[in-house]
Amino acid sequence: MEEIQSQSDNYRSSSSSASSPASRVPSSNFFYLRKPGSIRQPISFEDSPEWEDTDTDLRIEEGGDSINAATTPASPSLSKINSGSLPSPRVPEGVVIPRKIAGASVAWKDLTITIKGKRKYSDKVIKSSTGYALPGTMTVIMGPAKSGKSTLLRAIAGRLHPSARMYGEVFVNGAKSHMPYGSYGYVERETTLISSLTVREFLSYSALLQLPGLLCQKKSVVEDAIHAMSLDDHANKLIGGHCYMKGLPSGERRLVSIARELVMRPRILFIDEPLYHLDCVAALLMMVTLKRLASTGCTLIVTIYQSSTEVFGLFDRICLLSNGNTLFFGETLACLQHFSNAGFPCPIMQSPSDHFLRAINTDFDRIIAMCKNWQDDNGDFSSVNMDTAVAIRTLEATYKSSADAAAVETMILKLTEKEGPALKSKGKANNATRIAVLTWRSLLVVSREWKYYWLHLILYMLLTLCIGTVFSGLGHSLSSVATRVAAIFVFVSFCSLLSIARVPALMKEIKIYTCEESNEHSSTIVFLLAQLLSSIPFLFLIAISSSLVFYFLVRLQDQFSLLMYFVLNFFTTLLVNEGIMLIVAALWQDVLGSLLTLLCIHVIMMLSAGYFRMRNALPGPVWMYPMSYIAFHTYSIQGLLENEYLENSFAVGQVRTISGFQALQNVYNISPEYNSKWRNLLVLFVMAMGYRIIVLVLLFLLGSRKMWLLKRFKCNRDTTDTS
Repeated sequence: MEEIQSQSDNYRSSSSSASSPASRVPSSNFFYLRKPGSIRQPISFEDSPEWEDTDTDLRIEEGGDSINAATTPASPSLSKINSGSLPSPRVPEGVVIPRKIAGASVAWKDLTITIKGKRKYSDKVIKSSTGYALPGTMTVIMGPAKSGKSTLLRAIAGRLHPSARMYGEVFVNGAKSHMPYGSYGYVERETTLISSLTVREFLSYSALLQLPGLLCQKKSVVEDAIHAMSLDDHANKLIGGHCYMKGLPSGERRLVSIARELVMRPRILFIDEPLYHLDCVAALLMMVTLKRLASTGCTLIVTIYQSSTEVFGLFDRICLLSNGNTLFFGETLACLQHFSNAGFPCPIMQSPSDHFLRAINTDFDRIIAMCKNWQDDNGDFSSVNMDTAVAIRTLEATYKSSADAAAVETMILKLTEKEGPALKSKGKANNATRIAVLTWRSLLVVSREWKYYWLHLILYMLLTLCIGTVFSGLGHSLSSVATRVAAIFVFVSFCSLLSIARVPALMKEIKIYTCEESNEHSSTIVFLLAQLLSSIPFLFLIAISSSLVFYFLVRLQDQFSLLMYFVLNFFTTLLVNEGIMLIVAALWQDVLGSLLTLLCIHVIMMLSAGYFRMRNALPGPVWMYPMSYIAFHTYSIQGLLENEYLENSFAVGQVRTISGFQALQNVYNISPEYNSKWRNLLVLFVMAMGYRIIVLVLLFLLGSRKMWLLKRFKCNRDTTDTS
């Protein structure tokens, strides 16, 4: 205790020297929240401004230049702000005021979360955390990196990783129940948006995926979400830009990801790091927008690493974490009082969040070690010479014995003593609607993504043009058979190899599916069917354009039926190849790993396709069985050669002729049966469907395992609660 007291005294003295008494008068832009239920006497402490006892309510006037504060009676559902002016973006005239939302109270008691191997010295990521969030307020979970902010947020929302184990209780409207679909929204720290869609289009498709009912009703919901997130000026702009047009800034992109969850009009909204990668202006705009959203009645729980003074003034309640320990929970202004009582007052010229993180971030110990024997021009580094471990122990011990902790316990008892109205699940769009929406959305994306699709088509045309010109002018003599076989092999193999350039686009689709599936906006079967339907027009366009160029340059058999079979064979080959790419991309979830794996797969299939060495002469183990039967090149090339040569014959001398099958006997193995080319086409079609079924089973098993582990985790939690 003597060590703690000495550290506190040293820090108090250094803080006092940092600001003179004359500088302690707060300026008009230096403000904090004034909350209901806080201390009713004027609050003043060393190195902090004095505060009025006036409760204020946030009100945004149309056409105004600032957020004005009006005196109102204390209400737990309204956010409070000091009467100092806070600059904010001008609200457009005629703006639609967001409709009120019936929020829900959330309380968590003695939450302890363990994840094996997560921490170096202990598996406990969160240790006995207790807190609550009320409708119409914004509760912020703050702490340094790896303090457990996101883990606590996921635990409250019921979205913990299956490997995590949770002890404790979470109450929603006083009841220990899981939040059903549509009653809450969860925004990840990093979300995937579709850059080739406008903001309004993106939200419209999200509404069609999430909501049942008529289209006109969904349009009003989309407009409400756009207004709520202040995206009116960006509604018709492409999210990622196009050609020479710039896309949305990072702040507006973050607002779009939040607006996607607002389409369901959730009663509770969880946001992980809304200020992630945002500058100070974008961060302030984000928090002002969220503050206005909270004023409509929605319950907001967000995580934040650090904030400016202005942003800090918009918080209603703060949960301060460090290494999983709760150092404070309560009103924002009371947190400043708590640090002052513990011996760590906030200097007048320092941001509160900077001060908090300076005191509890153990990474500063490395700076202390660096500066221990180092002095600057003005003397020593006494302002940073504070042991964070001592500060954390002091703050934790002070909080546990404080009136703030007792007030939290009292509020938890009030919120849980009587169950309120249960949250009801909202209806979903049916699978047929979702398939149609995803298909149409993908087709729209294909028409706009020139880099992934139209450039790909141009590359196909250039490749087939090169192959066709190299093998042009072969004629139809017996001596040209071997060269024509080489041309067909090169065409099928190289064009299939070029298809792996679509891996980044497929990876992007899988990421979007993962994001939508985690929020129950889509499902595996819906995604795969929509992906198949949307890829068919593009692949058929590639197949028919490439086939026409190659077919006429190499001068294959001049019959329309044979040409149509060639196009159909190559189109099915592309479908098979895309199925393989989906499997590899789903397993790797990485572009570089997927490209290297697919390259190896294609090379192995090309070696076993029967061109470099005839199929019946391949070594039995591995190469003939099973590789030559797995390689789709084998069936594609066989079908194309049978299509070209089975009805053809060649003259040998002036008397004898041989069939096309006999001409190919020493070049490539084909079947003499006329219908064998259709059998090869059927095998390709079965492989195309089979690979997609494998993707379906793979994603289903991964999803089922995740759901099974989640149910097991919930059962364990319920058993723990009962015991």
